[in-house]
Amino acid sequence: MKGIVLHGGAGTRLRPLTHTGPKQLIPIANKPVSRYAVEDLLACSIDEIAFVLGDTHPDRVREYYGDGSKFGKKFQYVDQGAPLGIAHAVGLCRDFVGSDSFIVYLGDNLIKGGITEYADEFRRSDSDAMILLTKVKEPSRFGVASFDGKGKLIGLVEKPKKPPSNFALTGIYMFKPIIFDMIKKLKPSWRNELEITEAIQMLLMDGGRVSHHIVEGWWKDTGTPEDILESNRLILDEQGSKIDGVVENGASVQGRVVIGKGSRILQGAKIRGPSIIGEDTVLDSGVYVGPYTSIGNHVTIKRGEIEDSIIMDHCTIDAPYRITSSIIGTYTTIRDSGSHTPKGIRLTLGENCQLDL
Repeated sequence: MKGIVLHGGAGTRLRPLTHTGPKQLIPIANKPVSRYAVEDLLACSIDEIAFVLGDTHPDRVREYYGDGSKFGKKFQYVDQGAPLGIAHAVGLCRDFVGSDSFIVYLGDNLIKGGITEYADEFRRSDSDAMILLTKVKEPSRFGVASFDGKGKLIGLVEKPKKPPSNFALTGIYMFKPIIFDMIKKLKPSWRNELEITEAIQMLLMDGGRVSHHIVEGWWKDTGTPEDILESNRLILDEQGSKIDGVVENGASVQGRVVIGKGSRILQGAKIRGPSIIGEDTVLDSGVYVGPYTSIGNHVTIKRGEIEDSIIMDHCTIDAPYRITSSIIGTYTTIRDSGSHTPKGIRLTLGENCQLDL
């Protein structure tokens, strides 16, 4: 079995964070979103993964993942360019897949508990495809499944105005190579994309065996800043405690907190978990880091309170304000200008910003 990670899309709803990199490399709990997908695939005993790249800084994806040797696996890259649909992206991987079964995983999706049980079942089954579904509040935003009166899957429709159910497709699909025959028959949809839902529908209509599972844990599509922050909370909720850095006497670390190597929590600083602090990061005296906060590597926080936020690598914060529900891009500096800015602030900042409050 092989793996395909879809790493395209413009990420317009995540700007300015995606002006300088793909949305799938935004860190959640100090790990790029797509790395969760990669680790899920590796846990399924998959040794070869293809990344389908879009036109938003694909070089950064290659730089981060490399040839797979640091994971002990083989990675390769397929250029899609413009986002022409999931089915189009999958179709580009025909040569990579060969005669193997494979898993397609959207790189901006997260699922609780991984996918090993589904992959194992698919390997043992005679199904031509397996889809994972989840119950959602707004099914018209997704590909939606329809069932007969006995609960048998009978159809799929993309973003319907009148959804036949509230069970949406997650961004995880398992296929046999027969799906490529369906993709060849596709024509662009009203979105000018080749829809994977239509390819699976064709497979059903041709008598193909399509199985499904309802995901019982949480599933997240990390398409907006709010989704990113909620995903950060969900993942931090499941972490334990591990302190590899230095916590000085008089500093306070409460709850489930991870502190990386080389980091220092100085006397008078306070951290409340669940939170994660990366490597070589310094929290100065008087700094408060509240629950559901992820702080990256090589960060310096001299003053301030931070809660329910993501602070990426190489940032400096020196302002006596409360930053909450914020995402701060790498190499950003936030300073106090001595103005009368309100104490509580919420920010979404891209890379290499300088903000004087």
